[in-house]
Amino acid sequence: MKCPRCVQLIHRGAASCPHCGFSLAEADGRYGSEQVRMRRLEDAAGLMRRGDLARVEGAMDRFERRFPQLLFAVYTGTSEGHGDPRQFGFWLLNRAVFEDVGVERLSEWTILLTLDPERKSAAFHWGYRLDPFLEEEDGFVALSRAHAYWMEASYADGIIRAIEQLTARLKWRSRQARWDPERFERRVGIHHGGRSMLRRLREGHRKSRKEGVAP
Repeated sequence: MKCPRCVQLIHRGAASCPHCGFSLAEADGRYGSEQVRMRRLEDAAGLMRRGDLARVEGAMDRFERRFPQLLFAVYTGTSEGHGDPRQFGFWLLNRAVFEDVGVERLSEWTILLTLDPERKSAAFHWGYRLDPFLEEEDGFVALSRAHAYWMEASYADGIIRAIEQLTARLKWRSRQARWDPERFERRVGIHHGGRSMLRRLREGHRKSRKEGVAP
């Protein structure tokens, strides 16, 4: 995984970053160590009306139907007390308990989009099991698709565009995993559960096609 502070690669099992010393304990000291109970779509900043929230939830549902082993979550909030968006997103991904999804959904299989309108910042955060399948550039491109909408305060449209772009990237990676499984098994490696993880991504994508979602 990448350290949320210095963005250097570190082992996911490390208690702290060997480069800068950042740790979850440090994030807990800033934001709190208690679990954060929230909904999968938590518009704490009040950016969207009811109809907009329904449209975003629809886009999230489509994503999860295509990749049923994953959870997509969105949090909007103001900058007060949040500090660096990378560190805040890392902390929230590890401390969030989603009230409207099953308890079997784990942060390691979660993609979280955080949006801060005051700081005019947004970031993607995902669990370590997605590291072999998503790259930082994927998140950047998805946010770029949303940027123009957010500049016009069309927050729901921007979030939907970002979800659609990330969906397209994961579709492509799942196809690559079927065409060249050995390559992705090397990328997954022993740190991430190897073949079982790769099988979950491939089978999840095939399952969504059986449910009638267009490839």
